[in-house]
Amino acid sequence: MNEIEILYQDKYLLVVNKPSGMLSIKGSRPEKGKSLIETLQEDFSSASIVHRLDMDTSGVMVIPLNKMTHRSISKQFQERTTAKRYEAVVYGVMSQDNGQINESLIADKDNPPRQKVDNLNGKISKTLFEVVKRTDKFSKVSLTPVTGRSHQLRVHLLSLGYPILGDSLYSQGEAFNSADRLQLHSCMLRFKHPISKKDIEITAEAKLII
Repeated sequence: MNEIEILYQDKYLLVVNKPSGMLSIKGSRPEKGKSLIETLQEDFSSASIVHRLDMDTSGVMVIPLNKMTHRSISKQFQERTTAKRYEAVVYGVMSQDNGQINESLIADKDNPPRQKVDNLNGKISKTLFEVVKRTDKFSKVSLTPVTGRSHQLRVHLLSLGYPILGDSLYSQGEAFNSADRLQLHSCMLRFKHPISKKDIEITAEAKLII
């Protein structure tokens, strides 16, 4: 389990830093390798999943170690009382310093597992963004998802014309080839501990190209 960094641990839960390239849960294709939860269950048999990160996204995940903790944290995610922040590196120099993206999203049935913008039939989605660094080609952005749709951050940034570097689903050409992995990282998660009721905020540094 050396590849999975444990950021916080007590008898109720773990908070881990998921590597890029690892599924959150077991997939249907064995060649994708052992998932995060399968790996953790080798040492923590009661570990369970309450939220996911895409296979190519790295970063902070909370892992309950009993049913009570699972119920508590699952409810927090459902009621959107948790807080999450991501960092991404996108192709292009963003002109806005900050803003919000409100494009509704729906599954692209002709191109699974891709999602697409559909403001007539899609689910309402909202992302806040702030540029933290620019180079002559790229921008590094801090992202706060207000909703939690599948591929939300990836599609929202693409809708502005700034695909995330290394994104095998939504970028192409130089935007895809400029990084050897998806440049998207969950760098902060905040939730209420199910026993102490205190806010737990865990961060993990984003090891992105800029």
